[in-house]
This record gives sequence, C-alpha cells and structure tokens, in this order.
Amino acid sequence: MTNAAQKAAQRNRGTLFVEDGEILSVEAWPGGQFIQRIRAPRCAASATAGSFVHISCDESLPMRRPLSIMRVGDDWIDILYKTEGIGLKLLSQKQRGEIVSVLGPIGMAFEPDPQRPNALLIGGGVGIPPMVFLADVLRESPEWRPLAILGSEIPFPFTLQKSALAVSGVDSEVYNAMPLLEEWEIPSRLTSLQGYDGCLKGYVTDLADQWLSSLSAVELARVSVFTCGPTSMLKAVADLAARYELPCQVSLEEFMACAVGGCAGCTVLVNTPDGQAMKRVCVDGPVFDASTVVWE
Repeated sequence: MTNAAQKAAQRNRGTLFVEDGEILSVEAWPGGQFIQRIRAPRCAASATAGSFVHISCDESLPMRRPLSIMRVGDDWIDILYKTEGIGLKLLSQKQRGEIVSVLGPIGMAFEPDPQRPNALLIGGGVGIPPMVFLADVLRESPEWRPLAILGSEIPFPFTLQKSALAVSGVDSEVYNAMPLLEEWEIPSRLTSLQGYDGCLKGYVTDLADQWLSSLSAVELARVSVFTCGPTSMLKAVADLAARYELPCQVSLEEFMACAVGGCAGCTVLVNTPDGQAMKRVCVDGPVFDASTVVWE
C-alpha cells in the first residue's frame, strides 16, 4: 500500500460505517427521479456536506452505487437520484420498511471560508443534493448569506414555488425557487433550457454571471463558489469563478467501484505543489479546489 493509500485509510478509520438502512419513505418525481429517506444513524451522525454513501441497490447486484447525501436528521439520510441503469431502477422499486446496505459517509467535505460568507451554491441535476446539504449547514450560523442557483433539463424534483426572498441583480421574471430552501429562508433561483415558468431559460452559469456582474468589488470579495453537477457544467462554473477571481470548490462525479480508495477506478488529474498527480474522487475528493483540476 502506498503512503497516500495508508493516509486515506487512516483518515476514514472510525468514521466509515456499514449498516442496514431501513427505507423510511420514497418520493417519486417526473423524469425517473426519486428521493428516499433511509434510517442510517451512524452514517447520519458523521456525514458532512459533500460526502456520499455507497448503497447496495439489490441483492441480485454485487456492485454498490455512489449517491450524494442531500439531508441528514438524527438517525436518517435523504438521497436524490435519477434511475439510470438497472441498479438505481431496482433501488427505486424498494418500498418503505425494506432494508438496503449503506456504506458511508465517504469523501472530503466542502470547506466554507468564513472570510467569504456570501456562498454561491450551484447545482445541476443530480448535483443538487450536495448544495442542499451545504445550505442546511450554512443556515445554522447567521453570518452566512448563501444563494442557490439550481438547474435541470428534466422537471425539477420538487414543486416550483414563487420566492418571497428578493435577490438583487437577478431578472425579476426569474422568480421560482426550491420550497425547502425557501422554508429555510435561503434564496434560490432556477434555470432550464426547457422554458419552465419563472425559471431562466439558460444555463446555471448564465444566471450566476448575471448575479455576479451586479456586485461591487467589495461584495465580490465576500463571495465563494460551491458546485456539483455534470463535468461540463463544473468546468463552466470553474471558468466563471476564475473570470471573477473567486475561490471555487467542485464536487466531481465519477464512476466508482469500491468507493473507498482501493481500486483507483475514479481517478482524476489535478495540479499539486509537486506537479500533476492522479487523485481518487472517492477518498481524495469528491470535493476539490476547482483551480487544481485539469479539465479535459
């Protein structure tokens, strides 16, 4: 085992659990999207914004599936996913009371900087869950002022709600929000190319650029960017953040076999002080400094 692998193993020791998770509820949304609440108390107690779980979808499948954690409670976690492939289709068919094996929480979390409390959270598609988790964490302290921009090219996995929370610098015709964030008094705005009412017809970066361009230099100095979604979106967000000279943390999405650093099947190329190196998304990430990622 390499020194890096040994350090990763030591870092996860005592914080990574395998437990039988009881499905508490299942919500089905258009576009083959599902939100499941799973009782997994040990995972819930240690989860941090940006971490994920590796779930056994069905006894007939030996391979687990990595899924981001969207919310945590005293003894439960919420996951949101889209049914792509046989594994997630089988998972979506599980009913309340059934048991699934949960391995987690896995991965390095987002690290908000108190010097930049105006956190811009950008989530696309199944990249929305980590942004919700991070928003939930940030709302615990009044000094944070998060704004969430969420995009989807299929119907959103929630009912659109007209926001009562003003967002300066954003077109007034872009008014729909995520109800949960609205309940938490965290402003959010939505984008899609599908032309949904109250949503910007465009990309998340279009709306983020609109908001950022309205800020003064002093205001920009208080902004940090956090994002999760498809790789093409992450690169566009990273480029946007670089243009405004903003720190940006990205949660990468990669196929994973073991999810604990053993197989090295989820590696990405990043710049380090010692030169370029391959890092494992599962244990070295999934959160990385966007400026270090070598985007292809």
